[in-house]
Amino acid sequence: MALQLSFDLPAKTALGREDFFVSPANALAVAMISATSWPGNKLVLSGPAGAGKTHLAHVWAAETGGRIIQASDVRYDDVPTLARTPVAVEDVPMVAGDPEQQKTLFHLHNLVLAEGNALLMTGRLAPKFWQLPLPDLQSRIEGAHHVALDPPDDALLGAVLAKLFVDRQLNPSPDVIAYLVKHMDRRFETAANVVAQLDQLALSEKRDITRALAVRVLAADLDDV
Repeated sequence: MALQLSFDLPAKTALGREDFFVSPANALAVAMISATSWPGNKLVLSGPAGAGKTHLAHVWAAETGGRIIQASDVRYDDVPTLARTPVAVEDVPMVAGDPEQQKTLFHLHNLVLAEGNALLMTGRLAPKFWQLPLPDLQSRIEGAHHVALDPPDDALLGAVLAKLFVDRQLNPSPDVIAYLVKHMDRRFETAANVVAQLDQLALSEKRDITRALAVRVLAADLDDV
């Protein structure tokens, strides 16, 4: 069978509240994001890659007029401007090896709260595992209210898969999602990888995304383990 050239085009991710599927695995996190205030005016949101941390940060920022920034991108000179609005700082543990960046985040933490604004921080693990060498920053973060996004149940995993397909403007056959939910590794990151592989394979072979194609992708993943 002739193969079609495929291009790794970026998917346009939908990040509105209406695009977020609520299930028991994430209901508490959604409730906290929707709360009018948090204890101490700060919140830590944790969960594995693809669990919805960034999505919820965008929902929160849209509803509060807040800004979103990667922890590694915060610059000391920009802190006073950032602190004038609610701020979501993503992937805070990623700066554990950068002492100067930790000092910048500590300054941002203090100034945001001093200005009376809310601070949202995200990371994959619970704050006690972030192990930031700057003790003042680590202790402040551990003192924040923390809510975790749990591993997906069937309903949530199915919804995540459906959204990933929609983001790529793909229309799989009706039995594909049900098959994937039953047989794939139950991780958000795996869901994204599987959908990307299905997209590439279907494009290269000029085929629709069917259950048979899903069987091939999952079998190939198992062979690579």
